[in-house]
Amino acid sequence: MPSQYWNEKLAEQLRQFRYEFSEKTLAGKTVIVAGGTGGLGSALVAMLAREGARLIVGYRWNQERAEALRAAIREQFNAEIELVAGDIADPKILEEYVAAAQKTSQPLAGAAIFPGDPARVALEALTRETMGASLESNYVGPVLLAKRLGEIMESSAGGGNLVMLATMQAVAPFASSVNYAAPKAALVHAAKILAQQWNRVTVNVVAPGATVAGMAESSVRSGKYDRHITSGAISRFGRPEDVARAVRFFLEPGQYTNGQVLVVDGGLTTRRDRV
Repeated sequence: MPSQYWNEKLAEQLRQFRYEFSEKTLAGKTVIVAGGTGGLGSALVAMLAREGARLIVGYRWNQERAEALRAAIREQFNAEIELVAGDIADPKILEEYVAAAQKTSQPLAGAAIFPGDPARVALEALTRETMGASLESNYVGPVLLAKRLGEIMESSAGGGNLVMLATMQAVAPFASSVNYAAPKAALVHAAKILAQQWNRVTVNVVAPGATVAGMAESSVRSGKYDRHITSGAISRFGRPEDVARAVRFFLEPGQYTNGQVLVVDGGLTTRRDRV
């Protein structure tokens, strides 16, 4: 007995080498980019604005930068973005994202969460307070926002896609990264559990490496990672566009990938021990 899910029309199309490669599939659809005014998130905002998505963009405190991004998006793409101000660890801010999504004429199709704080604290300086603050910013807030947005998309006929932003330090050990990496590792695991939760919502993770913008900018600028280029472990430092393309892949409507982690680090986590 043939499968009840078999599509003979599609099978015949494939036999004739006729494939569907859609473009601008997020045009007109609502997408949330929490933390989207930062060094990495702003590249995704620009990519999605160019595609024609309806964007709700969040920032924590830097209103000047947020307004500068809004003006740049308006100038470059003749598009408007709605801004949400505040820390996603604050339950009231979480509901502001929800309210902004509910005001749009199109259901929420996807969300990317660029969370948190670099929270780089030397091992000898770790305290209960610094660890608690990092956990709140890099794990609790992002997971609760993902849960809320996932529930909204699951209730929609079209479903949607969630992308959580972690770090290469969440998937491989790097010195002096306990305060930052441990909550991010927990975030990765939580994303995999959330990927089991819903039927119409995918949850995936992008883990950036040493990039010239975003939380790694100061480390790259200081020369901390120069040795990895000198040794041949990586050919260059990452750029915001590298991360944006990875996140956009997971936001594709009808996404077939679920519960996965894409490390965008030029291979550094694999070859970081090169001398």
